[in-house]
Amino acid sequence: MTAGPGAAALRVTEIFHSLQGESTRVGLPTVFVRLTGCPLRCVWCDSAYAFSGGETLALADVLARVAQFQCPTVCVTGGEPLAQKACLPLLTALCDAGYAVSLETSGALDIAAVDARVSRVVDLKAPDSGEAAKNRWENLALLTPRDELKLVLASEADYLWARDVLRQRDLDTLCPVLFAPVQDALDPTQLAEWILRDRLPVRFQLQLHKLLWGNARAR
Repeated sequence: MTAGPGAAALRVTEIFHSLQGESTRVGLPTVFVRLTGCPLRCVWCDSAYAFSGGETLALADVLARVAQFQCPTVCVTGGEPLAQKACLPLLTALCDAGYAVSLETSGALDIAAVDARVSRVVDLKAPDSGEAAKNRWENLALLTPRDELKLVLASEADYLWARDVLRQRDLDTLCPVLFAPVQDALDPTQLAEWILRDRLPVRFQLQLHKLLWGNARAR
């Protein structure tokens, strides 16, 4: 069903079941709810198809579709999911339904109102993304050990920026920190060697879903 007048509605690009490809939950069977729209335009974005289009659904309909997969873990992603006001009640409703819920967000929008039961995976945009000026640094003070910071890096300059931010702001004392290379831009082995050389307290990650399925979208 589509959303009726007065109903909480979301613009949804896709809902699908796959393995989590990123974060500390990598490899875990997960239902993904990808919301439509994003105010950022990162140079290396791999989900630009979610910038527009999609289907308008009532919150209840989103919950019903998630339930069909009979999977206890749900990730709300985008685009930038927090760009939709109805994302907040969706997150709360998923938690109320007993799911283990994570949120993937660009880090450009305020995360303060996100339900405390949600694990927030927050990006910090490095310079080569073209969107570093939109980092909302105030979000750092809101992070807890159940959250995560993700830094996607496209070059050595990005890595050096990330290393300095990590050290200057003691990011690893806030929550787990993940460094990931941009596919076809930064050699993963090189990034791993820099992390080891500098003895950084971060987790190296590759996008598991791309290793398994390339750039295919939903399973």
